[in-house]
Amino acid sequence: MAPPTPSPSPPRRTLLGRLPFPERSYVAEALRTETVGGVLLLVAAVAALIWANTFGGSYDSVSHFHFGPGFLGLDLSVAHWAADGLLAVFFFVAGVELKRELVAGELRDPKAAALPVVAALCGMAVPALVYTLTVVVGGGSLAGWAVPTATDIAFALAVLAVIGASLPSALRAFLLTLAVVDDLFAILIIAVFFTSDLNFLALGGAVVGLAAFCLLLRLEVRGWYIYLPLALTNWGLMYNSGVHATIAGVAMGLMLRCSRREGESHSPGEHIEHLVRPVSAGIAVPLFALFAAGVTMNGEALAGVFTRPETLGVVLGLVLGKTVGIFGGTYLAARFTKAELNKDLTWADVLALASLAGIGFTVSLLIGELAFSDDAEMTNEIKAAVLIGSLVAALCACVLLRMRVRRYRALFDAEELDEDASGVPDVYEQDDPGYHLRMAAIYEEKAAEHRRQAEQAGAARNMPDSPA
Repeated sequence: MAPPTPSPSPPRRTLLGRLPFPERSYVAEALRTETVGGVLLLVAAVAALIWANTFGGSYDSVSHFHFGPGFLGLDLSVAHWAADGLLAVFFFVAGVELKRELVAGELRDPKAAALPVVAALCGMAVPALVYTLTVVVGGGSLAGWAVPTATDIAFALAVLAVIGASLPSALRAFLLTLAVVDDLFAILIIAVFFTSDLNFLALGGAVVGLAAFCLLLRLEVRGWYIYLPLALTNWGLMYNSGVHATIAGVAMGLMLRCSRREGESHSPGEHIEHLVRPVSAGIAVPLFALFAAGVTMNGEALAGVFTRPETLGVVLGLVLGKTVGIFGGTYLAARFTKAELNKDLTWADVLALASLAGIGFTVSLLIGELAFSDDAEMTNEIKAAVLIGSLVAALCACVLLRMRVRRYRALFDAEELDEDASGVPDVYEQDDPGYHLRMAAIYEEKAAEHRRQAEQAGAARNMPDSPA
């Protein structure tokens, strides 16, 4: 008897492989908006630093100016409105992104989701551990353990725009998915660890309001004039409940339908995200940065960042913890799942991306304010540490990314090439017979043109007065 034919082993998963074309298009559009928002975020942060260190009195006066309906418990300062109000828009978009990733993106497949989830978890756990070890050795406060755990996708993309590194789609998608998972756990941290004394009446009202919001969506009721007042009511009730008000934004974002039905080019969630993301990236987050990043940066304050255990822990957590956590988590996940790294990339690319994720600006500043809300001096120093840590991480990432920028440009250009002008890059059409027929026609036309030119050149060569 012939020996049994061994069954072929299943193909190994590809780590950071090429995205499907629809997913690539979505990622490109989302990151394009975030890149513009990131540049505005940089401008706002620099403006805040200049304003606070040049006209500190006016900066403090504006930041602490109170307005709002006091009878609703919403007589808040400008800085407070920025942190609790405008960032609710940011977290609403984060909620929609998370929902879409779960139903149509990288997180819908548990096997594919394992890698970014493990990388993001390690990228949060290791910075928290680095902070904890630093303050334990230095005798500091553990209250800020969560500050270095966040990644700011907009700031990271702004750095990429500044240095001109056009990452291939696989790396861009990995960075976006990391940020989405990172935002999810940051939301959980804020909800669990930074909830003050609960007002159960307001909390119950918020739950009822969110249920009404969900029911209206399920009934497919349309009209912004219905949802916007309800969303503002839910936000106000959540704020008065003692739970951080941004949680209302996340909850409503998660309720949107992000799966496409037959005949739909975009789901309702994708459509609303497309409308709200520019508001989040272009207005809400930069304004928050303007009133959160205005810290006094003199020589004594800068020196204190590297001598106080709390601030040093934040810097080390962002620069070392994030890099080691994300790179180590990605490497271990690949080893245990037996995934093969994309042949066009190297582990040096993963290291550069992990270093870039050490830019923890928006959410880190927010958590810093929450962690040390009763100590204004420490809050100021923690913010300075976040700025310095993010800057150092950005510089390290720039060095690592610039070393590979030519390779990234070649991969990016190859992904964008569309010789047959079909509107779909050629790398996605290799299995389409129509593509090859179109290319054959293009090359045949070129060949015919070259034959015509050859005949003309030969005729000219045989003329008596020809220079040849």
